[in-house]
Amino acid sequence: MKGEVIAIIEAAPEGGYWAVSPEFPGANGQGETLEEARASLRAAIQLLIDDRLEDALRGLSPDAIRESLTIA
Repeated sequence: MKGEVIAIIEAAPEGGYWAVSPEFPGANGQGETLEEARASLRAAIQLLIDDRLEDALRGLSPDAIRESLTIA
């Protein structure tokens, strides 16, 4: 799945950077460089998506329709 989200990245007082995304409360990242902070946030968001998908699919009947939607 590909998509775009907002990343808010700020310098951390102790050095490095921290990152959050308002679309995914609870997901945050950190790193010594901007790219490390982005990668860390990306991984945190993917973990949240995977976890929520697993929860949503648990217990569904085999007849449930599963499809992808494109959001503009």
